[in-house]
Amino acid sequence: MQKLPDGFRLRLATVDDAEALQKLITASVEAIFPAFYDAEQTASGLTYIGVLDLALVQDGTYFVVQAPDSSIAACGGWSRRDKLFNGAQATGTEARLLDPATEPARVRAMFVHGDWTRRGLGTRILEACEDAARAEGFTELALMATMPGLQLYRTWGFTNEDPQDLVMPDGVVVPGVAMTRRIS
Repeated sequence: MQKLPDGFRLRLATVDDAEALQKLITASVEAIFPAFYDAEQTASGLTYIGVLDLALVQDGTYFVVQAPDSSIAACGGWSRRDKLFNGAQATGTEARLLDPATEPARVRAMFVHGDWTRRGLGTRILEACEDAARAEGFTELALMATMPGLQLYRTWGFTNEDPQDLVMPDGVVVPGVAMTRRIS
């Protein structure tokens, strides 16, 4: 299990965290996306990818890593619902519960504050997601990686990379990679 830096703690997000989560998500996209995407893609990412999906919080499947000063340094979660990523075009099936016996749980909405990247926070959240999904009978995880997260997901054992052009609702194309990982 990934050890968090001293004074940091992992916990489930609550609805009371919504404002702080949105601030973190926005700050993360603003700081990290420009190293991987152009200005138009980053702006579209802020509008469509960098938006808190409150359903994850309400479902009890969204985690935060809280810093010693009580600020949120990272967030991310998993879903038992049929939605692969924020920014996806609405299909009407987003609320459908996945079948753990035949479908992978979705890893969703992973964001780390720019000051805290590459310190194990994302890895600890992924471990918590896997543990929770396993407890509900899932045997596989799936995600849609944006370029900033690709290294983390590869390192953590996600494979079956399938590059995808993610067309945002404003028509901007943001490159992504669909990936899967068996739950150990």
